Amino acid sequence: MKKSNKNLTFSSKIGLIAATVGSAVGLGNIWRFPAVAQANGGGAFLIIYIGCVILLGIPVMLAEFSIGRAGKSDAIGSMKSLGAGKGWRSFGGLSIMAAYLILSFYMVVVGWTVEYLWESITGELYANVGPDMKSTFADHMKEYISDTWTPMVATVIMIVINIGVLLGGVQKGIERLSNWLMPVLFVLLVVFCIRALSFEKALEGYTFFLRPDWSVVTSGTFISALGQAFFSLSLGMGVLVTYSSYFPGDTNLTKTAVTVSLLDLLVAVMMGLIIFPAVMSFGLNGEGIEGATLVFVTLPEVFMQMHGTQIWSILFFLLLAVAALTSTISVAEVAVACIRDRFKVSRLKAVLIVMLPLFVISPICSLSQGALSRVTIFGLSIFTFLDTLATNVLLPVVSIGLCIWLGWFAPKGLLSDQLSNAGSLKTRLALPIRFIIRWIAPLLILTVFICGFL
Repeated sequence: MKKSNKNLTFSSKIGLIAATVGSAVGLGNIWRFPAVAQANGGGAFLIIYIGCVILLGIPVMLAEFSIGRAGKSDAIGSMKSLGAGKGWRSFGGLSIMAAYLILSFYMVVVGWTVEYLWESITGELYANVGPDMKSTFADHMKEYISDTWTPMVATVIMIVINIGVLLGGVQKGIERLSNWLMPVLFVLLVVFCIRALSFEKALEGYTFFLRPDWSVVTSGTFISALGQAFFSLSLGMGVLVTYSSYFPGDTNLTKTAVTVSLLDLLVAVMMGLIIFPAVMSFGLNGEGIEGATLVFVTLPEVFMQMHGTQIWSILFFLLLAVAALTSTISVAEVAVACIRDRFKVSRLKAVLIVMLPLFVISPICSLSQGALSRVTIFGLSIFTFLDTLATNVLLPVVSIGLCIWLGWFAPKGLLSDQLSNAGSLKTRLALPIRFIIRWIAPLLILTVFICGFL
């Protein structure tokens, strides 16, 4: 399949932005950011996080954009076409591996979200809530996640939906879905932000989230902020390299990176403006709001104490499902593009080669929370092991490798040519961005990587 196929290029700037934002916005923004912010001092963490996104996230995103658009192929093929040796191309391969591992367990989490959306619609989620709401929802989550069949069915449904979208191609599948779902996501966020204004202790929540308390800041706060920035922007997993290979030649990469990063940041900030007023107002600020607990325990407690419980629950889990679906599509496209380009097969065959194994792998990840919980790898469940390997090891390794290659070994002028569109755009950012990519980003990512094991 030749790259001249028009369906291998985004058809509009809006579609390009929507798809790229959709690839970045996901569970990292919606359930990981509030938890990390709460654990690291609220407002102080927010300021450091914003700094990490602007000073490091955007430059590394531009590095991946430059490689993808210049190479016009998947993560491996782009580096090969730009003259990278086999050793450097292995970082492209690792990014594809990371993406596929993430896809394997992410499908399970998306399935959980869809099941909770369904239970919100039917009212089952709130049907038998006892006086101790936290215990009720915690027990419900544990019982559901460890169940054998129901989570697997939801996972399989999500795999099928992903296949349907991916078969539509770049324009009719990925871009069309993003054009519909990204506006829906932001509308839902705005609705929740407006509703949060009416919470009794909304001001206390905003104060915690927006007023910095520098006394609680440690070196760990900076490490957490940098890790969150890279995780939420989908850096190191081949997504941005793959998507940028679909960018038209006249795309302003700097403007695109800034727009995508700021919109991604906006989603995280809006979630903070929703979560912290809620947990303060309903007496839940003493609880940990980490990850799955926030989504499947804490927020159902909040909705239970609000008028229109079912409606708010439906809207939230719809929001979460939208964010998760656009993320799985983008992560899956990394592997689809690789198979299509490496083996010169049709998109149909590439999609099936990538997605069909998930009907086995993802259910195994699901079962590792229940029936297969005794099966461990280095003391971790299969689900947790894949998560740890991909996000804590492969993503930082890939980001370091790509930065070093682009900063020191790529063809001369590659970065400046891409940022200036071969001289047609005026830019003064090439030198400072190259400096960050060469020196600052690799060292800081390496610091986060090492600290993750201490």
